[in-house]
Amino acid sequence: MSKTAPGSTTTKCPECKSKRVVRDYEKGELLCSSCGLIIAENIHDMGPEWRAFDAEQKEKKARGGAPIKYMRPNKGLVTEIDQYNRDIRGGKISPKKQAQLYRMRKWHKRVSIATSMERNLVIALAELDRVASSLGLPENIKESAALLYRKAVKEELIRGRLIESVVAAVIYAICRLQGIPRTLDEISRVSGIEKKEIGRAYRFIKTELKVDVPLTDPAQYVPKFATALRLGGEVQEEAVKLIKKALRKGLISGRGPTGVAAAALYIASAMHGEKKTQKEVADVAGVTEVTIRNRYRELKKELGLKVNL
Repeated sequence: MSKTAPGSTTTKCPECKSKRVVRDYEKGELLCSSCGLIIAENIHDMGPEWRAFDAEQKEKKARGGAPIKYMRPNKGLVTEIDQYNRDIRGGKISPKKQAQLYRMRKWHKRVSIATSMERNLVIALAELDRVASSLGLPENIKESAALLYRKAVKEELIRGRLIESVVAAVIYAICRLQGIPRTLDEISRVSGIEKKEIGRAYRFIKTELKVDVPLTDPAQYVPKFATALRLGGEVQEEAVKLIKKALRKGLISGRGPTGVAAAALYIASAMHGEKKTQKEVADVAGVTEVTIRNRYRELKKELGLKVNL
């Protein structure tokens, strides 16, 4: 199944008026495929979480109950005593019965969160939901991050580490795996954990759980940065071309993807008459002006670009 699905025919791009609008449910974005403008963020996927390739599979997978949710400490497979204090006919129950139900709820809650692992999950999954929601990540990414966190807990990798730092690390790992452009700076800002601490936890989990995380393609950050800088589609295309050339020549190895993407946009904006200052680009990309200057000089020299900035 493709990551994207065509948008409604009534949806138009506010920039170029094109109807070629695409919904990317993995990144939670509504974007124009003509000019590359990100029209909306944090869109919701209303479809089922499963796939079916024929009628037989669809018949087998369709169900009436709720799916398993890794974002819930008990995976959603638990009963609850409601708070309505009413009988089967909707009438109010007596104060004595209300007191009994209150005690039952309290002990039911205590029994359902009995072990240290369950208590850890209650805290961690609430934090995961908060951080992922602040970053505008869709439900499938939250579920994947929750599953990875559960694996880390099962392997006892959390011991001696801040729960918040491990939560931030698994979110970063899943974003890398799914090709979603979220930087360590963004995750650090939202989670309130230092970037170094998140990076340390990420490397540890990646090694211990043998998570094969691919190298980040700087081109993934181009649409996001370009939209924030109000740059057109031609500038984005030019920046992506520069990045692809740099990748073929091996210039990206050991370089931060955000810095490379920012430098490519900086060069492309000047080439197409939409020049932005180094400070403007640096502020959007979350890197320093020195980084942009260094990457710009490397790209200009190695790619033989004739551009004066």
